[in-house]
Amino acid sequence: MRVVKPAVYILASKWNGTLYIGVTGDLAARVSIHRQDLEDGFTKRYGVHMRVHYEHFDTMLDAIAREKQLKKFRRAAKLELIEGSNPQWRDLTSEVQNWRS
Repeated sequence: MRVVKPAVYILASKWNGTLYIGVTGDLAARVSIHRQDLEDGFTKRYGVHMRVHYEHFDTMLDAIAREKQLKKFRRAAKLELIEGSNPQWRDLTSEVQNWRS
């Protein structure tokens, strides 16, 4: 049985491209939905599929609070956050898919 944790994530269309910030209770499942374009919306419309940043939280309330905080950041601060943990802008999808507690 896998244990899921709330998470905030940032997707990008490419290096320094369009960004999307989301929150979910199951990051691996949500990543799969985005990657396969299973839902119409922003990420499908703009080709925002690269997972470039994510953070796990103990509660959904904490994750939602962080999502709201990140959405208020200026673009430069979002880029700085991504590059602080992922300077090469690697797609972290496989890391996320393999993540389990």
